Amino acid sequence: MDRRRFLAGAAGVTAGAAALSIPTAARADVKDGLALPVPRQPDAFGEAGRDYPKVCGNLANTNHSTLKRITPRNVKQLGGAWHVNLEGGSTASPQQSTCVVQDGVIYVQTTQQNVFAVDGRTGRIKWKTNLGTKTTNMRGVAVARGLVFSTSGANIVYALNKDTGAIVWQKQLMTEGETGGSDSGCDPSNGQCGGLTGTLAGAIVYWDGLIYVGMQGSTGGARGRAYALDAATGEIAWIFWSAPGEGQFGNDTWEGDSWKTGGAVPWIHPAIDPELGLVYWTFGGSYPRLDGSSRGGDNLFANSIVALDAKTGKRKWHFQSVHHDIWDLDNVMAPVLIDIKIDKRVRKAVVYGSKVGMFYILDRTSGEPLHGMEERPVPQDERQKTSRTQPFPGGEPFIPQAPRFDNATRPVPFYAWGGLYTPHWDRATIIFPGAGGGGDWTHLSFNPETGWIYVGYGLINSGFSNSRDGRVNTSRPLGEYFAGGIAAVDPRTNKPVWTLDREWSLAHGNGILTTAGRVMFQGGPDGVLHAMDDTNGDILWSFQCGAGVHTSPVSYEIDGEQYIAVFAGGNGLPYPDIPRGDHLWAFKLGGTVPPAPAPVPPKKRNDIRVAAVNGTTVTLGRVWDNAAQRPGAKENTVAQNAMSPQHLRVPVGTTVTFVNPADNAYAHAAVSFFEYEFDSGVLMPGQSFTHTFDTPGEFFYNDAIFPQNTGKIVVY
Repeated sequence: MDRRRFLAGAAGVTAGAAALSIPTAARADVKDGLALPVPRQPDAFGEAGRDYPKVCGNLANTNHSTLKRITPRNVKQLGGAWHVNLEGGSTASPQQSTCVVQDGVIYVQTTQQNVFAVDGRTGRIKWKTNLGTKTTNMRGVAVARGLVFSTSGANIVYALNKDTGAIVWQKQLMTEGETGGSDSGCDPSNGQCGGLTGTLAGAIVYWDGLIYVGMQGSTGGARGRAYALDAATGEIAWIFWSAPGEGQFGNDTWEGDSWKTGGAVPWIHPAIDPELGLVYWTFGGSYPRLDGSSRGGDNLFANSIVALDAKTGKRKWHFQSVHHDIWDLDNVMAPVLIDIKIDKRVRKAVVYGSKVGMFYILDRTSGEPLHGMEERPVPQDERQKTSRTQPFPGGEPFIPQAPRFDNATRPVPFYAWGGLYTPHWDRATIIFPGAGGGGDWTHLSFNPETGWIYVGYGLINSGFSNSRDGRVNTSRPLGEYFAGGIAAVDPRTNKPVWTLDREWSLAHGNGILTTAGRVMFQGGPDGVLHAMDDTNGDILWSFQCGAGVHTSPVSYEIDGEQYIAVFAGGNGLPYPDIPRGDHLWAFKLGGTVPPAPAPVPPKKRNDIRVAAVNGTTVTLGRVWDNAAQRPGAKENTVAQNAMSPQHLRVPVGTTVTFVNPADNAYAHAAVSFFEYEFDSGVLMPGQSFTHTFDTPGEFFYNDAIFPQNTGKIVVY
């Protein structure tokens, strides 16, 4: 059976070379052309109005509030209603938990493993419950049946009393006693082994007596699984193994026993259609992430959306967006369920994706592509056992699918580079969209007032290699620039209505909230929360929250007053220096609490962060021995830091000598990129080059022969 044919009559393979589809950037002054009328959405999805009952608003993950008191005309009157530091002002941990609001109370977690109930009117902490000390990403609770459900870093699911925070029950997951085969272990020779069994991840979702819990850990060889638990007791109702074991559907898409450490983890929460009784879950990439040589086949259900019977976990249909992934293009975003009218017919749709910069819009009853699907031939590398074709949906991508030289995707020189699905092996290769590009895990919004899907995107390249023999996943080449933007996509055509490149990457948890008042909200890595016009993305109001915003804003109502709330605590990706904190904010019209002091924003270039060394000589092809404060004794051609020292600091007027030691085996070079300050040319072993720095600044350079070897010289 062809595992790609997820239903009879599925899109077939077409001949011809794979073309890179690059949309024309649309003007953001669109006032006409709204995707209207929008069919009435199913009542069973629920809605976010007075309450914001779950992460992404409702069971369909539409991230839309029906509240409309805040409008483009009065949004400038927004101010802080209240502010609280949940962890005493700590800046030690990033925060990814989106708030849930019920009956005027906000429920939110911290990475420090505390769950809080906060009065939505005043910011007073009603209760706080600690769930242990083993930290992990926390992305949101579920609230139902008088309980608050949370995961913990120790892989325990907790049910807490909604009014007091007292623990009602707890359930340990990720245990050896779970059936389904091996769930741990990995190959230490591949350079990515962490020996992980995985950790629980993603916001919890409640529906009809069950809670749905995901997990992460594909980078360490965990075998993916999705859980449904009885909300009353915590007992496991079912487990769906996303790297299928022997005798399970899809096992034959994994070479040998590679399924045992296959990854394919569901690290973002699902959507649920109560009328169809289906839960829609997305699953991450395969393990090893960048080396496909040991796991031939399509590797189901990695890089897939799977529709499961919500009560039994039985697979109803699946769609795989990337076959045999070797690029970490896992497309794990919370899927969005919408009813849309296509060709005068109302269709039940699920919007899926996407790191690859395009949406896969499928019939949620059957998995049928609503805009067609073409399996296009793509470039091949036999060593990687690459898939012959990859699926391309009808419509257009919302971002380009290859690096460009007029924005942040300009590739660092001397790397091999290419567009989507360019293969790699032992030579670091840059592609865009990369592992942090496209949509990544930002939470989308479907706005029935415009009929559009909104997505935050990243303009971030990745540089891939197979991680063997000391090579690293240079997933963000040193010295490259970072940026991003926001796009509005018409789901009736799967084409962008407009795209807006902006200052920051907006693809890592920077969720978008739309409202019936026609104002939408999104925060960024610099800590600024923006209110925007939903027709064109124009910024109407901004507020500094004190730390990066990598959660979704929410809206709720108390006594007729509309509030906006957001948890601002920063993140570790894609910028390593995103300001962190523990700021829980609420805003209302006429609010008087002033903004937080602006933190130091992240650097817009992937910086070299090792301590600076004072000196006048750089040794090429050597890793700096920090203890001895001198170049290492052995040549290195694969490390990113094989410049000694990697970070040099000199005064203006200094002459620096670049040396290729005589006992090196290879030629090397040192070339300043983007600033083009110097170029050593090819230096054979024993040769050197000098350059005098007459201008202050930061100058990144790399080795033209081994380009991942990168250094920086700061001239003051």
